[in-house]
Amino acid sequence: MEASAGLVAGSHNRNELVVIRREGEAAGRKPLENLSGQTCQICGDDVGLTAEGELFVACNECAFPICRTCYEYERSEGNQVCPQCKTRFKRLKGCARVEGDEEEDGVDDLENEFNFVGRRRDTQDMQYIAEGMLQGHMTYGRAGDADMLPQVVNTMPTVPLLTNGQMVDDIPPEHHALVPSFLGGGGKRIHPLPFSDPALPVQPRSMDPSKDLAAYGYGSVAWKERMENWKQKQEKLQVMNENGGKDWDNDGDGPDLPLMDEARQPLSRKLPVPSSQINPYRMIIIIRLVVLGFFFHYRVMHPVNDAYALWLVSVICEIWFAISWILDQFPKWLPVDRETYLDRLSLRYDKEGQPSQLSSVDIFVSTVDPLKEPPLVTANTVLSILAVDYPVDKVSCYVSDDGAAMLTFEALSETSEFARKWVPFCKKFNIEPRAPEFYFAQKIDYLQDKVLTSFIKERRAMKREYEEFKVRINALVAKAQKVPEEGWTMQDGTPWPGNNVRDHPGMIQVFLGQSGGHDTEGNELPRLVYASREKRPGFNHHKKAGAMNALVRVSAVLTNAPYLLNLDCDHYFNNSKALKEAMCFMMDPLLGKKVCYVQFPQRFDGIDRHDRYANRNIVFFDINMKGLDGIQGPIYVGTGCVFRRQAFYGNDAPKTKKPPTRTCNCWPNWCCCGCCFSGRKKKKTTKSKSEKKQKFRRLDSGAPVFALEGIEEGIEGIESEKSTMLSEKKLEKKFGQSPVFVASTLLEDGGTLKIASPASLLKEAIHVISCGYEDKTDWGKEVGWIYGSVTEDILTGFKMHCHGWRSIYCIPDRPAFKGSAPINLSDRLHQVLRWALGSVEIFLSRHCPLWYGYGGGLKWLERLSYINATVYPWTSIPLVAYCTLPAVCLLTGKFITPELSNVASLWFLSLFICIFATSILEMRWSGVGIDDWWRNEQFWVIGGVSAHLFAVVQGLLKVLAGIDTNFTVTSKAGDDEDFSELYAFKWTTLLIPPTTLLIINLIGVVAGVSNAINNGYESWGPLFGKLFFAFWVIVHLYPFLKGLLGRQNRTPTIIIVWSILLASIFSLLWVRVDPFLAKSDGPVLEECGLDCH
Repeated sequence: MEASAGLVAGSHNRNELVVIRREGEAAGRKPLENLSGQTCQICGDDVGLTAEGELFVACNECAFPICRTCYEYERSEGNQVCPQCKTRFKRLKGCARVEGDEEEDGVDDLENEFNFVGRRRDTQDMQYIAEGMLQGHMTYGRAGDADMLPQVVNTMPTVPLLTNGQMVDDIPPEHHALVPSFLGGGGKRIHPLPFSDPALPVQPRSMDPSKDLAAYGYGSVAWKERMENWKQKQEKLQVMNENGGKDWDNDGDGPDLPLMDEARQPLSRKLPVPSSQINPYRMIIIIRLVVLGFFFHYRVMHPVNDAYALWLVSVICEIWFAISWILDQFPKWLPVDRETYLDRLSLRYDKEGQPSQLSSVDIFVSTVDPLKEPPLVTANTVLSILAVDYPVDKVSCYVSDDGAAMLTFEALSETSEFARKWVPFCKKFNIEPRAPEFYFAQKIDYLQDKVLTSFIKERRAMKREYEEFKVRINALVAKAQKVPEEGWTMQDGTPWPGNNVRDHPGMIQVFLGQSGGHDTEGNELPRLVYASREKRPGFNHHKKAGAMNALVRVSAVLTNAPYLLNLDCDHYFNNSKALKEAMCFMMDPLLGKKVCYVQFPQRFDGIDRHDRYANRNIVFFDINMKGLDGIQGPIYVGTGCVFRRQAFYGNDAPKTKKPPTRTCNCWPNWCCCGCCFSGRKKKKTTKSKSEKKQKFRRLDSGAPVFALEGIEEGIEGIESEKSTMLSEKKLEKKFGQSPVFVASTLLEDGGTLKIASPASLLKEAIHVISCGYEDKTDWGKEVGWIYGSVTEDILTGFKMHCHGWRSIYCIPDRPAFKGSAPINLSDRLHQVLRWALGSVEIFLSRHCPLWYGYGGGLKWLERLSYINATVYPWTSIPLVAYCTLPAVCLLTGKFITPELSNVASLWFLSLFICIFATSILEMRWSGVGIDDWWRNEQFWVIGGVSAHLFAVVQGLLKVLAGIDTNFTVTSKAGDDEDFSELYAFKWTTLLIPPTTLLIINLIGVVAGVSNAINNGYESWGPLFGKLFFAFWVIVHLYPFLKGLLGRQNRTPTIIIVWSILLASIFSLLWVRVDPFLAKSDGPVLEECGLDCH
């Protein structure tokens, strides 16, 4: 992947591909196929040059054009002969020696003299299989690619030896033993998988009869050594357990390594909540359930006859609230905390002075409209990624520009240049955070912090550099405000390919790569890749989910890291060690294989101290998510999440190996023969069938297919040859028509294919982001981000959990990521509207947790949490009705409950005590403050009667009627002071329901008090219950009222108009009812017998 390749743009369907050079390079368009000289006749890539700059020649006899990669591959794994003249390849300088090489004069290459490639063959099984599948080119549905491979050469050795690809020295041919090979030879081979047609001739395998069979993997010597090693490990583990050792995590498969030193101990630990805090909490939950039962028994058995409609509505609402509470409460039954050990991670995988063994990570940043998502914000996110504390060769940053904006492209180009100065400064002084905008906003006390003088000077110089960088970015933004009539043009005069946002080719630009990514000190920088997928009219592009799936495929073709991290463009690295925190779970041998993703909590900057509209979501991130972590893991929240790439491919989680069942040997043998033998035999047969079914299922799902695991499986391998060939076609139907991408899915540990050149990879990357690539595939259904909802995050995590994976919730001491949140009322409600609309779409789809995923790996408490995540918008209907009841009761003089007896009062009082006790104990074990808890309760009502209600209406119209309704927002500018956006008012339709509820409850309070004053002392008693009910609504809507009034009581005109209109309507109704008249018709006058006239 070359950084100097320029912007690659093209369309696979239209067979168009051009390279647009940057300024200072050869201008104009140049076909990608002509970037080099001769083309390799095996793989179709560029032949390349030697170290001396001359054309690489593999065969000195006929000069048949073969690239160096295919030459080395043929020598180590193939026939070792030229495909054209059949002359044996000679070893060239710099190439590893293989068996059969003759002593050649003039080749002085001591560095590679004893580097036998064949000896490393065992450790590269999946790389070998994937490359073989790619070289076979899987021609199903791709007739156009057949010409790229005029001759397919068998890459398997003619004589596959049992000695790991090495010849056995000093053995006469007559002493060679013949062992069946199960590997076909001759003919045209589609893929080098270790299965063949039984009709093909059997190849011999050489064995040395003088050696023990254990040398070849057979016999009992190696088995005895393995047993001895196993016994030693078990003894060490037993000693540790006797000394008080504990199981660090019950989710793992059990320790299989002796945990004797620091480097071999677990990388993370689960910390359950202390029993003194969690047991009372669970007891109160059970008591609250019992009290609820008695409460509803009383409510149902004692209707209010004179206000039957009010009573019925209130009971239905209360039952729904109770069900909603159960769905929310029980997933918090097993809350846990987690602890990571970064020092152990470094000792095991990242020792100083040795090459890092940490896994590679591809980081995704998504953006659409640079005018709504400022390029400076995206630039800060990218800079924090490039400066992360992780091996630079293991990090790749992919920026998805789904709006194909030239502004984003130019801003990213400026960012890549500034990164050459910013990254070495961050790593030299180990600063936090590594986003310059937020770092320079911090106040530093130079005397108290005792900083170095050199640091002060460099910090000031870097701040000046950043200010100049901001000026350049802002100049680009100002220039982009007015689009030229002819569209944007690049610096060399080439029209910008993305001038038409809805009709443009795919674009890829490698800004920082292996050949051009160095900072000012000469150190390598992480890769930075710009990608904009192709868009054409008539295609459904699936918004953000489609853009993320395009990044999955591009990254798999170019870098193929085994782990992915996705971030929103406004979420930057606040903790440079966040990736290492995630690797403590992903690379933990006791836990990592089952983990599909590690979710970090969302933390935000720029929110006012009181957090009026609960933007921080503290209750959700610090209570609900911790509870889910104790079950099967937290739900995916859309950003700040590190994924295992294989989990995106629709694969099931690896099964836990259960220990063998211990049976009693005290019974005589004859006791088991009659009654147990037939049952055991039947069980064995069933197990064999299930194993075959599971093996075929993994083969179809695209999971890695390993070589023959033993001699017993050889016959099964022969029988499954045809099914294996069919699985190739199924893989293409599942993943799409890209042999490079399909081959990359077989590499469980990641890594790119060695037989492909950077130019061919860029061409294939353009192919996988074409607009029609996903047609008739499983993308968006079983693979990648799942389509069907605007909240694709919940749906994607749900599908992974249904496949048996578990997730981890990681809360570092220093927040891993920070972002920005909408802090004014209107923007906050529209954000909540989008989330609620996505939940309604999931509820009305086939993926609804109420009926989807049974029989899989989803635990029932985890299912309750997903049901709650999709059902909660429907709570808005009973909530609106319940908040209207107080005003109706005050205006009519009736109530939803009859006169309470002593027993009934006891149940009401007990219920209120349990509600408060549950909340207090939750705050105790989670550490959440009472102010955050109260803000969450208030906004639950505010969002429920506004955004959630409109989401239900909009979701029903969209799913059932196909009508897509949008609620527009018109802005009113705020002040330029701090938190001025908090007081900015934007009128939207979402404000109508809560405004109406607030006004009618206020009118109801005034009417109720007036009525009590008019009717005397006896009316005050029943009034208190109604007033308490109304004040409950008003107090919960108080932040909404403050948002309407704005700063210094400057009420917007639209609110005054609405208030007068609604108040007039209720006043007219009130006059109609005549509430201030006495309830009696007046005193009864009796005749006194006197004639007054």
